[in-house]
Amino acid sequence: MYLVLDLETSGTEVGYHEIIQIGAVLLDQNFNEISTFFSNVCPIYENRFSKEAQKVHYLSFLDLKNSPAIYELIPEFENWIIKSLKLKTKKDLKQLILAGQSVYFDIIFLQYAYKQNQIPYPFSHKILDLKILAFYYFTILQNNNIEVPKSLSLESIANFFNLKRTSKVHNALEDAILTAKCISIILNNSKQFKIIKE
Repeated sequence: MYLVLDLETSGTEVGYHEIIQIGAVLLDQNFNEISTFFSNVCPIYENRFSKEAQKVHYLSFLDLKNSPAIYELIPEFENWIIKSLKLKTKKDLKQLILAGQSVYFDIIFLQYAYKQNQIPYPFSHKILDLKILAFYYFTILQNNNIEVPKSLSLESIANFFNLKRTSKVHNALEDAILTAKCISIILNNSKQFKIIKE
């Protein structure tokens, strides 16, 4: 099972900036969507929003002040996964492969949030990164004289598969869904590749 994760944050520095939005998609072994999760997160620090991050998600402290705090949201997030996948206990969360676009960025923010709130981190270190996956996939296509994007941004990868955001503003759930669809297409298309032995 795959947990496709996308976070919006108040900036890029872990420990200083905070998670302000969580979007996630659960995929089965065949990369079919099982369920989705979305929530804004109330930040602690009003003065730690970077201008660069706000240009991406257009969220301000005022937009988020009535949202749940991260320590309230983490148990809700875990319960959504457990219920959606019909897992027996929280220990079963280790079965999941965490996926996303440049997903390590999201993971280190998530790990810090768990640590900061003294909640045991339940996920494994198994990850699937769309950016790396797309690099390999596009290299194969390029070697077969198929034109591929020059950029490995989520928007470029999605556009190659005729998928688009509904708006210019980044939203964690929309990006998680877009990422999940790209992963699904690449891994299902890769089944047609054959190795020719000389």
